[in-house]
Amino acid sequence: MAYTNTRSEMRNKLLLYVLLLITSTLLNISVKAQCCSGGSGSPIAGGASQGVLSERQIELSTNFQFIRTDEFFTGSKPDSAKYFDSFSSTYQYFRIAYGLSRNLTMSVETGNYLEKKEVGLNHEAAKTYSSKGVSDLILFPRYDIINRSSGPKPLELTIGMGFKIPLGSYNDSSGNIEPFSGTMFYITKPQAAQLSSGAHDIIFYSFLYRGYPLHKFRIFATAMYIKKGWNPIGEKLGDYRSIALFAGKSFSDNLGLTFQLRGEWVDKMKLNNDILLYAYPNYDPEATGYKKVFFTPQVSFTKSNFTIYALSDIPVYQYLVKTQVGSQHQFTFGISYKLFVRKRSATLPDGTKGWACPMHPEVVSDKPSTCPKCGMNLEKVK
Repeated sequence: MAYTNTRSEMRNKLLLYVLLLITSTLLNISVKAQCCSGGSGSPIAGGASQGVLSERQIELSTNFQFIRTDEFFTGSKPDSAKYFDSFSSTYQYFRIAYGLSRNLTMSVETGNYLEKKEVGLNHEAAKTYSSKGVSDLILFPRYDIINRSSGPKPLELTIGMGFKIPLGSYNDSSGNIEPFSGTMFYITKPQAAQLSSGAHDIIFYSFLYRGYPLHKFRIFATAMYIKKGWNPIGEKLGDYRSIALFAGKSFSDNLGLTFQLRGEWVDKMKLNNDILLYAYPNYDPEATGYKKVFFTPQVSFTKSNFTIYALSDIPVYQYLVKTQVGSQHQFTFGISYKLFVRKRSATLPDGTKGWACPMHPEVVSDKPSTCPKCGMNLEKVK
């Protein structure tokens, strides 16, 4: 925060450098594979809802997401039939965003799988596939059509269109020795174990926010549609759609609780004729596509410019086309840091200094109050 003493400024800078060191060492992205992945088809890790930042505000955000499942479904019912024992992934997601203006924010999002693994049936080594490394890069501008930060009921309507660029592998193979001849032969890993889909995708996004700062309560909603592209080896994951509703409550200046209800729809993947005729893949393309509903509680703690949060996606309904692995356990833990590249002025019309929000410097007042956008107490500008 601006306007703190020298010791506090040095402490914040040190924490920022530590955060940058961690995230630069463990860069990550999550484009969760659709085919038998056990996770969502969205490339935005944690299903984060994003409006716009204040002008010249920077946000650094990173989170770790853990997915594990060994449950298979046919339709909406569990099925004892399995293609493999379990699927799991661990990765870190990183986002850096900058407020280009009051209404326009640009973010760059990327990351790295620490592990992505599909364990073969009965732990068969020859059919166990794993990978780790960089996945994809997302360029994600967002623009506020409506930005009413003042008044008793602030309102924000944001639209965005992102572009996903594949960086990680999508056609890695595993070597296996033929037991009679001793010859090594290679099998392409299933899409669930690849680091990327290998395709360029377009992301369409909208965000609607309504705040009630006097009651420290907020509601918001998001909608997302991802148009998936074809990769160079003739695969196209199914297009992704989601709608999510959120309700959040702040219990103090630091502690917040949010509940999310999210529906997801994913189409079946497609293969071109060459793959179907000459190189049938090491997975069942018919066992893709789903409809799911998740309930997601999230708790957050904010101190100064830092926010720490944790959430868990709990599946309450899932319908999977043909027999495939479903969602079971998914947890996300993250931290974000916001700062400004310039100090707040909080100059009132009469030329005197007033009170300003530490997170939204455009919100100023001539007396102590709370911010209509985030509910935090305004601070006296010195």
